[in-house]
Amino acid sequence: MKAYQKRLAIVIGGLAALGVATALVLNALNSNAAFFYTPTQVAGGEAPKDRAFRVGGLVRQGSLQRDQLTVRFVITDTVREVPVAYTGILPDLFQEGKGAVAQGRFDAQGRFVATSVLAKHDENYMPPEAQHALDRAGQPTGAAR
Repeated sequence: MKAYQKRLAIVIGGLAALGVATALVLNALNSNAAFFYTPTQVAGGEAPKDRAFRVGGLVRQGSLQRDQLTVRFVITDTVREVPVAYTGILPDLFQEGKGAVAQGRFDAQGRFVATSVLAKHDENYMPPEAQHALDRAGQPTGAAR
């Protein structure tokens, strides 16, 4: 084998290894990604039924119910609502009427079971996705996005 053929074989082998590594990384990222959905999108069936995702908006006033470590509450975008069940300790800043994002999935009965709950960190902050959803929900139907 000549020198240029060896170099060509090394370059082709390197590109193939890079392609395989890239495919594995992208597959891992895609399978672990939790996409954000609004309660309106969840009610519309846009959220996945078989994998984890995030739902965010405001915690509806009067919806917080505690039973030892299990907490039930409702996240709303002022148009639709998603009931959430979470077992664990809520963040200190979590409260009714404030922004929150819950990550989880639907169980066999179709209820959203959260594995983590995030709350806003100061009185001016809301996750950008949640703020955008609330802004869109406030627009009249058919308004430009």
